[in-house]
Amino acid sequence: MEERKKDVFLETTAEATALARSLMRKARHGALAVIEPETGSPLASRVGTATDVDGTPLILISGLSAHTKGIVANPVCSLLLGEVGKGDPLAHPRITLFCRARKLERGTPEYARAERRYVNRNPKAKLYIGLTDFTVFRLELERANLNGGFGKAYLLSRDDLLLAGPAVDAIAAAEQSALDHMNSDHTEATTIYATHYGRLDDKGWVLSGFDPEGMDLAAGDETARVLFPALLAEAADLRRSLVEMAKEGRAAKS
Repeated sequence: MEERKKDVFLETTAEATALARSLMRKARHGALAVIEPETGSPLASRVGTATDVDGTPLILISGLSAHTKGIVANPVCSLLLGEVGKGDPLAHPRITLFCRARKLERGTPEYARAERRYVNRNPKAKLYIGLTDFTVFRLELERANLNGGFGKAYLLSRDDLLLAGPAVDAIAAAEQSALDHMNSDHTEATTIYATHYGRLDDKGWVLSGFDPEGMDLAAGDETARVLFPALLAEAADLRRSLVEMAKEGRAAKS
């Protein structure tokens, strides 16, 4: 069995890790697989997704849903992420995350942060996120399988995919005010981040999230990811990086 694994899975590289993190951060939906409590059969269902600041997947689900009953009875689950495009859908990268679901308690700072992050990524969720039968779950990551396309399979650990350290909470505390300020007063800078650093078309991108590694952007139903030049260590680094990136982007265009 070990020999077979060595033949199938490649040695993890920085490029594979970057691809995996990008798939997680850019996802707005995925296929959640749980165990049906009544039968013990696997049950797969599409769910909306977001990520916490550290990269942990977040889902918002109704207590009336079959998959909610499944993860309440047995928190072991998996989440498949990855968009298809033109051509063979199996040629496009995707990642399967192996997790244990944890229900967040309303009224706690942890729930408020997760709810805020989820709505920033999925604005239409404002219509129902306040309903009492909807709850946010964190899918605590244990390991992952990345398929980057034909012949590009990798086994990834929790540490490969998630951010850790004091910068996570520091950026989380400063995030919403920074998002509100940038989206209200600095739309030109956001366009620079998207077009210069992300190599994206100008589609009216808005910022939907910050974390120590980068920024998330959205334009309608499209999402994108732009990395900071260096990992942020404290909240003050966020403003410095945004200012410097905008300045360098403007200079490159002139």
